[in-house]
Amino acid sequence: MHNRREIGSFYENIAAKYLEKHGYTILERNYHAGRHGEIDIIAEDAAGMLVICECRYRGKGGYGNALESVNTAKQRQICRTTLYYYKKRGFGMDHACRFDVIAVSGDGTLKHIENAFDFI
Repeated sequence: MHNRREIGSFYENIAAKYLEKHGYTILERNYHAGRHGEIDIIAEDAAGMLVICECRYRGKGGYGNALESVNTAKQRQICRTTLYYYKKRGFGMDHACRFDVIAVSGDGTLKHIENAFDFI
């Protein structure tokens, strides 16, 4: 793998397979909302809750702190993009969602942080 996009895509595939294996339905991958931003994975859990997932790759030395790597500015961008997604897909504001982070380490192990941050 040569560039960041290829690396990111490789590890997002690992995250998507993990979610599917754990009963999630993948609704969108790399959802782009123009100037609003991008969401790595949008899934639905068994109860019908939308799960907005940011994927992070952590190279040599394990996970690092994946949550810290999703700073406040990134959280705001994800939340804005989520609002755009809701509007475009016809979800009501009463439809529950949560924001997760999935960190994949260089050896392919994965850490899933549910409810990693609140809507801001």
